[in-house]
Amino acid sequence: MKRVLAVCIGALLVSSCLRPAPEAGGEEIYLELCSNCHGVQLQGGLGPALGPGSNSADQPDEFLRVSITDGRGRMPSFSSTLSESQVDRLISYLRQEQSG
Repeated sequence: MKRVLAVCIGALLVSSCLRPAPEAGGEEIYLELCSNCHGVQLQGGLGPALGPGSNSADQPDEFLRVSITDGRGRMPSFSSTLSESQVDRLISYLRQEQSG
């Protein structure tokens, strides 16, 4: 339990401190902000898998958008970290990877 709490606090600190470059592509944004919890290969870890065959692959883009901007469960909000266009690029990257 202490480990999960420490990881969650770490994720919150990282999400509030790191800001990808405004022109960063979806993969760069993912690797910088998401891969620590969701895995470098989108395989999951602390957070759920996001790759092909995952639950997120079956969700509409708006579900992903709300999850990224508002947070969901243990996942922090990235509304103050990512612009709308960065969120769009991140979702496009996830969709590209999910389609295999």
